Amino acid sequence: MVQKIDHTLCVLDFSRTIHNTTFVKFSGYDAVNGKDFNGEVKFVGGLPYGDIIHPERSSLSSECRDYVRTMLISKYNAGEFD
Repeated sequence: MVQKIDHTLCVLDFSRTIHNTTFVKFSGYDAVNGKDFNGEVKFVGGLPYGDIIHPERSSLSSECRDYVRTMLISKYNAGEFD
């Protein structure tokens, strides 16, 4: 029996500036590439920006990139970075 390994995401730290920009540092595992990763994004207007989730600049698989983006937005909307 083959064990399925899923993507993981662990928020390491976050900070908010006086200009309402939130920076989030995280690590995780890309199950498609089979590699650990570290990254950072900034939230502006409720949306995350950063090379780690950029379709043309990221080293993550497209599935993992979508997972990371979705999880970060979900955590942001839940108020976990306030």
